[in-house]
Amino acid sequence: MANSPQAKKRARQAETNRKRNVSLRSMARTFLKNTLNAIEAGDKAKAQEALTATIPVIDSMVNKGIMHKNKAARHKSRLNAKVKALA
Repeated sequence: MANSPQAKKRARQAETNRKRNVSLRSMARTFLKNTLNAIEAGDKAKAQEALTATIPVIDSMVNKGIMHKNKAARHKSRLNAKVKALA
């Protein structure tokens, strides 16, 4: 357990950041799942709409340091390919 005041503060900050990161990561996964569900349903218009909503969320995860840029690029590329394949 943290003993010095600065270590106690860092522990508090770490817990706050952890909760925020968990929430944001969950939100990103929900957007990804919504896009994949629209693709599975075969509705190209709904899938395209879901993809355009998902991409900014993925990019914001990268900017916040929650997701690696290559992982984000991989997700976006694969989702985009699946949406294009619906045509």
